Amino acid sequence: MQELRVNGKRLWESIMETAKFGATSRGGVSRLSLSDEDRRVRDWFAEACKGARCEVTVDDMGNMVARRSGRHNAAVPIAIGSHLDTQPAGGKFDGIAGVLSGLEVIRTLNDVGYCTEAPLEVINWTNEEGSRFAPPMLGSGVFAGIISRDFAYSREDRQGRKFGEELERIGYRGSARCGEHRLGTYFELHIEQGPMLEMEGKTIGVVTEAQGQRWYEVTLTGQAGHAGSTPMHLRKDALLGCARIVEGVNCIGLDHAPLAVSTVGLVEVRPNSPNVIPGSVFFTVDLRHPEDDMMVKMDAEFREMVSRVAGESGLGVELSEIYVRPSTEFDRACVAQVREAAERLNYKYREMVSGPGHDALYVARMVPAALVFIPCEGGISHDEAENARPEDVEAGANVVLHVVLARDATTFEGKHV
Repeated sequence: MQELRVNGKRLWESIMETAKFGATSRGGVSRLSLSDEDRRVRDWFAEACKGARCEVTVDDMGNMVARRSGRHNAAVPIAIGSHLDTQPAGGKFDGIAGVLSGLEVIRTLNDVGYCTEAPLEVINWTNEEGSRFAPPMLGSGVFAGIISRDFAYSREDRQGRKFGEELERIGYRGSARCGEHRLGTYFELHIEQGPMLEMEGKTIGVVTEAQGQRWYEVTLTGQAGHAGSTPMHLRKDALLGCARIVEGVNCIGLDHAPLAVSTVGLVEVRPNSPNVIPGSVFFTVDLRHPEDDMMVKMDAEFREMVSRVAGESGLGVELSEIYVRPSTEFDRACVAQVREAAERLNYKYREMVSGPGHDALYVARMVPAALVFIPCEGGISHDEAENARPEDVEAGANVVLHVVLARDATTFEGKHV
């Protein structure tokens, strides 16, 4: 099977087909988790997998598993996965390229009549983005036992709709219990969501580890008042306090550069009127660093800064840490197989650390796993301008195909069963 390659044209057409579900006027995709558009793309994926002679099951977190039989169906499967949900103004490739590359691997093996020793599976994990229901990666988090099912079901979007209720509403609360499904190994293809591969002219990113991450929700409470009649020295402006914290968050990232990053990504101002002093502000904070001890330091600096700003501004403050993910090292044997596949296929590659979080990080706590990156144009992601070249998507899928075949070849040599 040395010369076997995926059908790049078919893979690209599948990606463009799924981009219709939640398509935006600017060429992107808005497909929030458990929305009607998410249901539509799930329905499409289920039918496509059945058309590829796979059995499709859904667990009680909405995770979809498409299974292709192997010669030894009692063996633990080799899985490929990612997610089909997007950001509110997202792109066509983030997550989607990984899921559909898995489907293309199965279609390619069907084309040549190749039967693997172990079963192969393609997984669509629920709510990877976390843009509607925070925190992210709820489906894989419950699977790995990191997040409780009750916590996941209780999460609310900004309109007060609960995750569990929306899962039921779109018809994707399955009967299988999340976490009880066994996996042997797991591989995930993803666009880099950064500029390094493109800048260096590399096609494949061999991901060795991923940085730690913490998410916070903060509410500052001051006093709303008339913008024209409230003297400046008497104001308790919640937005002003937020602005100072935003600057402080940025400084934390700069102080621990180049490895640290820090972001305030969502801000809601109340009452949000042109002539009213903001009485309260809700916002989120995202801190990341590849070293766990530095994450602890950044966390302490952030908490001290928020307390100080709130005290100096006369504001009440509520701070909740809603998500903690330590740094993750991927399985060395799986990483080596990704590297070897890239070399065998003559793709230029580099080893790298993942800045973004991915479902592979949670799955890696349960089974041997690896993450494969491909370039994205300008390093842009989580935006409608997100783009990838067809030849890079095809190359990534080829690497996954050959990694799966190599892994399968070792399965019945007394390893990884």
